[in-house]
Amino acid sequence: MSRIKKGDLVYVISGKQKGKTAKVLLSLPKEDRVVLEGVNRVKRHKKPTKDSPKGQIVEMEAPIHVSNVMPIDSATGKPTRVSVLVKNNSKIRVGRSKEPLKV
Repeated sequence: MSRIKKGDLVYVISGKQKGKTAKVLLSLPKEDRVVLEGVNRVKRHKKPTKDSPKGQIVEMEAPIHVSNVMPIDSATGKPTRVSVLVKNNSKIRVGRSKEPLKV
């Protein structure tokens, strides 16, 4: 079970985007990366095609490493560490304050 999932609100703790709060658009658990809304935007050049004969420059969000973000606890509104507890054969994510993380 991943500690960060799609739709979570996270706080960026390191890198040039440090201090921003963003929503997780995509989680890539095999690569240990996440794509955040409005964070780490990059420009990519597209070759000319039939649809756009001139080509274009597209701006998009690039993935960042999962270790550079912390989930925000909805109860306190602060970044928190996450652990996983097993209750009744189901896994739940729990913030450091020992209350279930509400997403």
